[in-house]
Amino acid sequence: MSMRFSYSHSLPLVFLFVFCSIPTILTRHNEDPTAKTMHDFSGYPVDEPPHSFISNSLSVDAQTLQKQINELSTFSDTSSPSVTRVLYTEKDVLARRYIKNLMGLAGLSVREDAVGNIFGRWDGFEPELTAVATGSHIDAIPYSGKYDGVVGVLGAIEAINALKRSGFKPKRSLEIILFTSEEPTRFGISCLGSRLLAGDVALAKALKTTVDGQNISFLDAARSAGYARDEDNLSSVFLKKGSYSAFVELHIEQGPILEEEGVSIGIVTAIAAPASIKVDFEGNGGHAGAVLMPNRNDAGLAAAELALAVEKHVLESGSVDTVGTVGILELHPGAINSIPSKSHLKIDTRDIDEKRRNVVIQKIHESAITIARKRKVTLSEFNIINQDPPVLSEKSIIEAMEAASKELNLTQKFMISRAYHDSLFMARWLWCMHALMERCWNSRDPALPPKLGTCMVVHIEKKSS
Repeated sequence: MSMRFSYSHSLPLVFLFVFCSIPTILTRHNEDPTAKTMHDFSGYPVDEPPHSFISNSLSVDAQTLQKQINELSTFSDTSSPSVTRVLYTEKDVLARRYIKNLMGLAGLSVREDAVGNIFGRWDGFEPELTAVATGSHIDAIPYSGKYDGVVGVLGAIEAINALKRSGFKPKRSLEIILFTSEEPTRFGISCLGSRLLAGDVALAKALKTTVDGQNISFLDAARSAGYARDEDNLSSVFLKKGSYSAFVELHIEQGPILEEEGVSIGIVTAIAAPASIKVDFEGNGGHAGAVLMPNRNDAGLAAAELALAVEKHVLESGSVDTVGTVGILELHPGAINSIPSKSHLKIDTRDIDEKRRNVVIQKIHESAITIARKRKVTLSEFNIINQDPPVLSEKSIIEAMEAASKELNLTQKFMISRAYHDSLFMARWLWCMHALMERCWNSRDPALPPKLGTCMVVHIEKKSS
């Protein structure tokens, strides 16, 4: 099935432009090989200066954008410079209100769904065409930075403002999405909003009985923030077929690569997805002085040995792209003079190669069984909490990002994103829709078109200042 992307130069270019502190861009259409593409997207001939986006300058109000980032960071449960903004809390609700106000000031039509995904839409010249979407999140884990997720939301609003100031009018509608709960802080579920948008039926069902650490149900928390008022069925959040033709996410890099190499822009070719594992060992407790070493069944030492085994199996995978982390290790009863009778671990392992990652998981499981047997403790639980597949970015969007970077004279690097992002699930939805439509068309369903212009995703990362 052929694919065509008529927007490949404008929005990516503005997104890169927003975060590069360049005052203006002048693009001359007689030197621009993508002029035909721009005409297809904007709906205006490139050879008519009064109406041509190409001949206009793009001016970004960087000072106001930074001011907005700073203002948003004040909606926090911890003091500056850290930000703590947890799903459905008072500060989260106030921050959402702030974003909706900025969307309104930008002339976007604003709506929200049952879990609080927020959408700001700029109708295109031909609104019947599938829209191009962008966005990110604004919730923040305890003591995080003020740029994580936020640049993809406020940057998107400023990108549209810059396009509007330039005189550009899109052929396709452009939509900004503020995703609910990208962070797993409150309910232990990453990318909750985008998972639901992508049609996660199991999650929609599970959320009916999900509670947080204070035993507050998800639905009660959502209602306290003004959402899910009249419904328990969260399937209303699922995106409908044909909602979007592409999705782009702008994000800071959450690692040191770009900064260390002095590269301005990371163009993401793939997103590595994690698998999360929960492990529990049970042994025998006792006094730290009274029980001699040969007589111990120490659940804490079993956990420590498994943590080292995680590192060993990851390093032996043969790829630098394989990573593993024991992020939680808890001992019971947790006293310095008491032998741990129980231990609890949560393990995160990621790779861009799903098969290789799953081999590591299997080896971790085998090690847990061996360690339990050797130390005469019980492996009471080994549970894979989630096991998401990685995704690849769409080639045409990667090329658009590369072209935009070069036009701005910015150094760029093709790279893998190893952090969870809403892009992962938007990509999954776009790909599933494409596959579904292709199968339907191959079965000669007369109600469906022969071509579908869709894509996976690209997620741009840029080092923070």
